[in-house]
Amino acid sequence: MTDYIGLKKSNCKNCYKCIRNCPVKSIRFADHQANIVPEECILCGRCFVACPQNAKEVRSDVPAAKALIATGAPVWVSLAPSFVACWDGATVGALEKALKALGFAAVEETAVGATIVKTEYERIVREGQQVVISTCCHTVNLLVQKYYPEALGALAHVLSPMQAHCKDIKRRCPEARTVFIGPCISKKDEAESYPGVVDCVLTFEELSAWMAEEHIELDRVADGSAESRARLFPTTGGILRTMAEKDPEYAYIAVDGIENCITAIQDVAAGKLGKCFIEMSACAGSCIGGPAMGKNRRAAVRDYVAVDRYAGPRDFPVVQPEPEKLRKPFRLLTTGAVKPGSAAIEEVLRQMGKTKPSDELNCGSCGYDTCRDKAAAVLAGKAEVTMCLPYLKDKAESFSDHIIESSTNAILALDEDFRVQQFNESACRLLGMDGEELRGAQMADILDPQVFCETLELGRTVRNPRLYLERYDKYVEQRVSFDESYRIFICAMRDITDEERRRAQREEMSRSTVEITDKIIAKQMRTVQEIASLLGETTAETKVALTKLKESLGHE
Repeated sequence: MTDYIGLKKSNCKNCYKCIRNCPVKSIRFADHQANIVPEECILCGRCFVACPQNAKEVRSDVPAAKALIATGAPVWVSLAPSFVACWDGATVGALEKALKALGFAAVEETAVGATIVKTEYERIVREGQQVVISTCCHTVNLLVQKYYPEALGALAHVLSPMQAHCKDIKRRCPEARTVFIGPCISKKDEAESYPGVVDCVLTFEELSAWMAEEHIELDRVADGSAESRARLFPTTGGILRTMAEKDPEYAYIAVDGIENCITAIQDVAAGKLGKCFIEMSACAGSCIGGPAMGKNRRAAVRDYVAVDRYAGPRDFPVVQPEPEKLRKPFRLLTTGAVKPGSAAIEEVLRQMGKTKPSDELNCGSCGYDTCRDKAAAVLAGKAEVTMCLPYLKDKAESFSDHIIESSTNAILALDEDFRVQQFNESACRLLGMDGEELRGAQMADILDPQVFCETLELGRTVRNPRLYLERYDKYVEQRVSFDESYRIFICAMRDITDEERRRAQREEMSRSTVEITDKIIAKQMRTVQEIASLLGETTAETKVALTKLKESLGHE
């Protein structure tokens, strides 16, 4: 299967919303990107509609349509009747004028083909097939072909209205090329899976973009076409409303929405249903809820009313082909998926931190319904262990708790009412309190709230390199910050009491040493002075004696 829905890699934000909305989980998540698995996809388009980042895009076939027109062959449009719900107040005449301005040769409603198909459905019911599932919705057909082969026999082997109409166009105009325009993505695959009938498929979104590119607007053109009951086909129960013949032995059921279709198909596969005709549409509301109606256009009731008013009580006049010319084969399509064993699943669950049944929360945050489904996806290479939100949360909390608990610094988390919410063992030791005392304690009862008020007022982290906690006779290095997102205070304190006491001891020792040194110096100075004094007296006496001796010697 071609990749009809692609990924804009730069846009994917790993929200897993596409996986949550995919009914068959045909999405592979690897390297932080979500990628569609084509062989498993049923082209319901729900991932495209659900993506909040517009990371999914539908393949544009406008260039292919332009190429068909460029060949010179007459290119006819088969226009899905849901167009009246896509463009407010639009008529076939308005669309025909716009499409011819783009180069198309003719425009007809797909409701012509729907008239042919509903007549064939009536014939099949008359033949007495036990369960008949309508095959207008290619997504439903793919669902049965890929996932419920037991129900293949219940599919009505009939062309879709798109195919029946395009085949009728080519019967009337053999040289014509056909382009179907509608709200469905899966029709692109249907056209390519059954070549030679529909040459190209455009969605309403593609047509809108093309008209905008060519500056073409829809005019108010009166509709001169005949009324048709088959215009009801794109609404829930619309097929049943067009069927003129109803066998009283049959139950006629309309099922829309892929989950409801899956439940009904499971009952068919299990043989739980009696004679019934089931109209199935993958989209809620049927085709008017199609993925290419426009992401911002979801007005089920208003759209239903628009289609209902546009339809009428009569059928289009058609030439009903022989049943064999309307027959459509449905073959089994294998996805290649292998169901893993329980031991392998248990091992993946263990890697996700789920070692017992109570650990399996089945929260669905990863996109899978159960933890075991997620484990099977991991084994299939479609998911990663880290996609489990509770696992990541527990891992992050465990990691942060380990860091906080192993920290030698006292850490406190307080709410904006200054009450302690979290703390570590170091905080208990620093403050000399046990956990019960500390939890919920008011800030004023354990610390000076001034620095916290200052932090809130300044709107920035406040650091205090040396703070004396008189109540605890301890010195700390304190850092207080306020988290605006969570409205909490974070207080971290490093006990520097020993450092301060050693510093004080060193200062005391230095002071004592200085005092002793001063005393020694003073004493030494006194001693020197005394010695100098004594020396001075002795020298004077010696000088007098020697002088006298010199004088007496001189007299002799």
